Amino acid sequence: QEEGEAAGLRAAADGVSRTPNEGGEVRRWGLLSYYCRLFDLDPDLLPLFQYNCKQFASPQECLSAPEFLDHIRKVMLVIDAAVSHLENLPCLEEYLCNLGKKHHAVGVKVESFSTVGESLLYMLEKCLGAAFSPDVREAWTKLYGAVVKAMQRGWEALPEGD
Repeated sequence: QEEGEAAGLRAAADGVSRTPNEGGEVRRWGLLSYYCRLFDLDPDLLPLFQYNCKQFASPQECLSAPEFLDHIRKVMLVIDAAVSHLENLPCLEEYLCNLGKKHHAVGVKVESFSTVGESLLYMLEKCLGAAFSPDVREAWTKLYGAVVKAMQRGWEALPEGD
């Protein structure tokens, strides 16, 4: 990432953390809006979110499950790690490859990551408003693309038949 892009990414991440909302938990709110958008765009992703073999009847049921809220916390950790290591994303390669393998194991398709990326950009736009400039959008698109490529290498590393 170029220096200006890195600054824009960090400012956006900080902005999401500080954006006011009624409950005071902006990051959770932002990620809930992200998953609402994800399920709106592709309802077929809902069955991938199963905890203790429980199938959720609706996105709302899933979004309020404690296990799902823990999943949101983990997603935020990945985003934080990527933003924190902008100058050295290769240091996250093994972690992201393994994350890709885990997603593959639960049935996530590589193609779904375009919908996930669209939902991430939607969340950032909703949280940041006018501060989500075209340059910031482009920087986040590049960062997300790099994360997805590393995760995809986890798919590619799997033996045939997996």
